[in-house]
Amino acid sequence: MSDPAEAEFDTLAEWTAQVAKDLGEEFYIPAGCRGSGSPDVLDWLIDQLDLKAGETLLDCGAGVGGPAAYAAQQRGVQPILVEPQAGGCAASRELFGFPALQADASKLPFPDEAFDATWALGVLCTTEAQVELLRELGRVVRRPGRIGLLILITREPAPPGEPEDSFFPTRESFDESVRRAGLRIETCRSVGDIWQPPEPWQQRVRAVEAELERRHGDDHAWQVAEEQSDRIAKLLKDSVIEPHAFLLRRAD
Repeated sequence: MSDPAEAEFDTLAEWTAQVAKDLGEEFYIPAGCRGSGSPDVLDWLIDQLDLKAGETLLDCGAGVGGPAAYAAQQRGVQPILVEPQAGGCAASRELFGFPALQADASKLPFPDEAFDATWALGVLCTTEAQVELLRELGRVVRRPGRIGLLILITREPAPPGEPEDSFFPTRESFDESVRRAGLRIETCRSVGDIWQPPEPWQQRVRAVEAELERRHGDDHAWQVAEEQSDRIAKLLKDSVIEPHAFLLRRAD
């Protein structure tokens, strides 16, 4: 196995779910949010989306399902998960019990205006089909549209050190993709200042990662996923890419 996405969101996802279950329920959400931002980032998105109890939230590219579980815990929403990797779907069902469908986010298996809100966290940067993904998020959300995004913005196209299966947009190219998808930007902010989780959360993540490495450090899938994570971490540290959160609306 050499595909980083398959390593991280299929094989590693299932390993993560097993480790979290072994460590205890307080590890579930931090383990499921690895690489998907901090509680402060999620709180900003939840506030901007104005999520309310009982509303449906579609999480596209949901991975292990931690952010959706956090939103459900904070606001009582009803998450539906879409994830292209089977291991991620299985892991989210095992940890959180949410409905999880294996599907491509650029071809969502849902009717128009099926959800109260949608979000895609760290997903846009993993596909070249960015307009298609944005268009689908807009199609399946009810008017006027509540769409949350967490993306990594680069200052220049294809920056040195960009992983082969990453496609970081510039702000200009992202704005153009939003326009072509029939959406508009309601509000946005750089979230680099709130990217790091609080220390108790980080301690749980470190415990999960240490146990994953102890169990699977010699496995190729672990090594591929760690190399990918290290490369992105370096780009963030060097300010080559910067995390941004967005609230989008339908333009019509």
